[in-house]
Amino acid sequence: MIVFSPHITPRIQYIIDYFNEKLGLNATVTSDEVWYRAQTSPRINYSAKRLVADELLIHPAGLLHQHDLRKQPVECFEWKNSIAFFKTEDDVGFDIFSAVFFCITRYEEYLEHEPDEYGRYAHWNSVAWKNSFLNKPVVDQWLLAFSHQLQIKFSNYKPQTANFTFIPTYDIDIAWSYKHKGFWKNVAASIKHPSTITERLNVARGKQDPFDSYDWMDQLHHAHQLSPIYFFLVAEEQGELDKNISPTSKALQQLIQQTKKNADVGLHPSVHSNTAKEYLVKEKNVLQQIIRQPVTKSRHHYLQARVPHSYRELIAAGIMDDYTMGYGTVNGFRASTSHSFLWYDVEKETATPLRIHPFAFMEANNFYELKQTAEEALQELLQLKETVQKVNGTLITIFHNHFLGTAPMFAGWREMYERFVQQIN
Repeated sequence: MIVFSPHITPRIQYIIDYFNEKLGLNATVTSDEVWYRAQTSPRINYSAKRLVADELLIHPAGLLHQHDLRKQPVECFEWKNSIAFFKTEDDVGFDIFSAVFFCITRYEEYLEHEPDEYGRYAHWNSVAWKNSFLNKPVVDQWLLAFSHQLQIKFSNYKPQTANFTFIPTYDIDIAWSYKHKGFWKNVAASIKHPSTITERLNVARGKQDPFDSYDWMDQLHHAHQLSPIYFFLVAEEQGELDKNISPTSKALQQLIQQTKKNADVGLHPSVHSNTAKEYLVKEKNVLQQIIRQPVTKSRHHYLQARVPHSYRELIAAGIMDDYTMGYGTVNGFRASTSHSFLWYDVEKETATPLRIHPFAFMEANNFYELKQTAEEALQELLQLKETVQKVNGTLITIFHNHFLGTAPMFAGWREMYERFVQQIN
């Protein structure tokens, strides 16, 4: 397949590479009009005027030919049972290349905006939230429809097929509620929270810690043949939001090493590492020493990844796959896709080797932000599963060990998660 553009920019090359990866186009981009006209392969013309009769014409909206950051004229409209923007009068009906670029690069996050209380990009600023499609992976819907259009237009085009995939992931912020925290820390906590004294004493006598759900999770994964990823917070300096067990704890080290036997282990960079980037490398080295192998996966604690700075720091630290893409307030598709993609640095106008893996659901959003019950959260999760299945996408969920343990505060969430996993299979 050949894509023609009078001017080939880094943005155009990046987005064609993305379409090649997702749809198997095997397309090359050319600016040579004479050569393009002479070809007999399937052709896509990304320009203002039609060149040959049997091509697929897409009019550029302008975004991919720009070399700066500016507010874009995003006006949404209904398109083939979905919603789209950058409307055009051509064979597709909108500039699908620019629209996908806008979504997966998180272009709008580079522009001026009011952050949330944790300094994160707030979901209410997004085009997806304002136009009521945050709960839809519209990029994936566009790709499916576009692939179908290519099949009709070009009989020799064979679409690349994908299968629905479920990836369970876990953030281990505080490995245990009471155990392995030291005598005096437990005494101080008992004075501050006297209602926990009985439970603390029971755990000290040998009862299972309420945050200890690790054996149960292992059994669940084994029973349903799942491949989980655990992200461990190993900050050496604890703070208001970084309250992990010290990484010098032998018990925590043994837990991480045991987890590594049956699952992937990634880094959960601390909140502190966002303001002191040298701590990112320190924490990565700590985790690498514990598991005795390179760490290439990450997800920021409190989802505090900021475009573009956090991603640049991850690349510099040797991280290859990041799982932070999502909101810490509501569930849905922050980048409007369930599929992974290589991150494009819009400020530097360059594609990078960092692969972004968006998640769609985090139970903490339902519990803390939306004040929902486990049953209400299950209904949303099942709806997200069905939505992702329809586009043959990847559903990534985030759960925390304390939600899946035995703490009365989180009663019902373990059962909810087990019911969900049973329905996945």
